[in-house]
Amino acid sequence: MLSKEYMQYVKEVKKNPEFEKKARKKELLFDQEFTEEEWFNSNASKNIKNIANHYGVFQDLFGDAYFYPAFPLNVKYESEDLELIPVVHRGNILKPSETTKAPSVYYNASPDSLWTLLLTTPDGNFTSQDLEYCHWFIGNIPGNDLKKGDVLVDYMRPIPCYGIGYCRYIFVLYKQKEKIDFSEYKKEQPCMDLLQRNWRTLDFYRKYQDLITPAGLAFFQADWDPSLQDFYHQTLQMKSPKFEYDFPPPYVRRQEWFPKAKAFNLYLDRYRNPKDVNQDYLLRKFKNTHPFRAPYKKYKYPLAHPFPHDMPTWLKDQMRKDYLGYGNINEIE
Repeated sequence: MLSKEYMQYVKEVKKNPEFEKKARKKELLFDQEFTEEEWFNSNASKNIKNIANHYGVFQDLFGDAYFYPAFPLNVKYESEDLELIPVVHRGNILKPSETTKAPSVYYNASPDSLWTLLLTTPDGNFTSQDLEYCHWFIGNIPGNDLKKGDVLVDYMRPIPCYGIGYCRYIFVLYKQKEKIDFSEYKKEQPCMDLLQRNWRTLDFYRKYQDLITPAGLAFFQADWDPSLQDFYHQTLQMKSPKFEYDFPPPYVRRQEWFPKAKAFNLYLDRYRNPKDVNQDYLLRKFKNTHPFRAPYKKYKYPLAHPFPHDMPTWLKDQMRKDYLGYGNINEIE
């Protein structure tokens, strides 16, 4: 439900004629901090849940369960460009080169409360499609002071593989009822063994569901960029994985003895090696190209002269395309 203060603000705006004048002139500015604060206090929890559900976050992390994020997460990465600070929202895209170091995370919490923060990805696990990678795990955080929490798994930058598209990286904030011994998850730091980072959020939550409650959620998407090449080779000590789609060979129907209503040259090109066809196009293009002369000038009126009556239709079409500059030969640069 919208707050009374916000509804009163809306009424005042509708009654103010100056706002309408500025809006028509594109001079109207709004208070972004006030708008975000009102959104967080009204519909943010429901909206974040719907967006996360759209991206399949709950299904891949919690199975059939879900929760309403009651505590907004403010996640920001460091950047030399003060005008373009990488901020994690709800599914926005960040590059791995922008997320090399651990971000600053803020949420509104009392100092005497305890929290757990996790960063995980359900995409791109090399050993099992049912497992995740834990990129960050801090437990027993007093209030919102992450530096005083127990760092069980140190931060590792996103590592989406080449060719698999966007991967989701999800921050989940849990509220603890009491201090919990997470020593079983403690990893030697820095932990660069991906097998040790294998993770399953559902198993973790099932084990501690009586002591922790999911309270905050934020996530972003990342895909491959060249900065990961060196990280795979030098830090992870492994080859940079590369995935490509294996396209099946194109289907070409069997040749006919007398194909009807089909261009002679185009019909035969279907059964030739594509490399040979491209070579013919390239040679025809080079025939009118000289390294020390101006480009070949096209006819001002290319179709001014008629074609011979006994010329085959397929050849007329081919010559017409050549005169007008149409066809595959003109697509080769």
